[in-house]
Amino acid sequence: MLIQVHVQNDIDELAMKLKKMCQLHEKTVNAYESLKTEYEKLLSKKTILNEELCTVKEKSLVEEKQRKYLEDECAKLKRRASENDSRVPSELSTPTNLLKHHQARESVSGQRATIAKIFEEVCPQKVVAMLRSEDLEVQIHALKMVANLAAKDLNQGKIVEEGGIDALLMLLESSQNTTIHRVALGAIANLAMSDMNQVLIMSKGGAQLLANVASKSNYPQTLRMVARAIANLCGNQKLHEMLIEDDGIKALLGMAQYGNSDVIAQVARGLANFAKCESRATVQGYRSGRLLLMEDGALSWLITNSILYTLLLLCLQPDVILSSQFVT
Repeated sequence: MLIQVHVQNDIDELAMKLKKMCQLHEKTVNAYESLKTEYEKLLSKKTILNEELCTVKEKSLVEEKQRKYLEDECAKLKRRASENDSRVPSELSTPTNLLKHHQARESVSGQRATIAKIFEEVCPQKVVAMLRSEDLEVQIHALKMVANLAAKDLNQGKIVEEGGIDALLMLLESSQNTTIHRVALGAIANLAMSDMNQVLIMSKGGAQLLANVASKSNYPQTLRMVARAIANLCGNQKLHEMLIEDDGIKALLGMAQYGNSDVIAQVARGLANFAKCESRATVQGYRSGRLLLMEDGALSWLITNSILYTLLLLCLQPDVILSSQFVT
């Protein structure tokens, strides 16, 4: 009887151990299956990542080729522009000089056509995206392309649609490079030739940014571009109050103090545009009261400055309100 009890105890103990082993085995199998599933997922992700890596490498190679192509084309255009600058005479009184000047202008038109062709081939979205590149040379080449294309009304819509104004203002605010500033300002000035673009530029704080750049720079080329951009904005009477509030006119008057003739010419054009719009609105009955330009101190500044006669002559000449330029 005692033996049977011992045997039964052994059987129960073995049964308990077997049960525990079965449970452990089941857990091990479940863990194995889970690891196997996880491994398969990781393997699948690895395959996808490898495919994406290959795609990115291919795109990178294509973009590198496009970048080199753009750099070569921009270098060619820059050389042509330099050659044209050296060929264009200071006086155009003779038929020969007039012919040479006409040929130079045709050459500039050809350069713009070439840039427009590149713009279409590369895709506007990619060119605007290149403005955000971390490579300084890529930024400058893309900026020059955008600036020159913006001189034509047909191209402005595409540039704006792809976020060109935002990218240009961002570069102007974040970059400390004088070439970036000069070319970006040229692009903004060219875009500021249409009422819609002028409103967009102003709504995004463009006038404040232009005034800020003017206050920190003493480079004549940079100041000339700032003055040209503000002068174009002055051609929109609806923006006059905002221009004054954002210190646009104050910046315009301040830039003339540097004494550079090209800067002064743009300042005079801006004042003429502003005054012309105000006078037209007053004559047509859209506004009444004291002129905003007088309230901002422009008149007293003109009277007290030594360059009075130059500015007045420029202001009294028939003026084209908006000005576009080819940027090199």
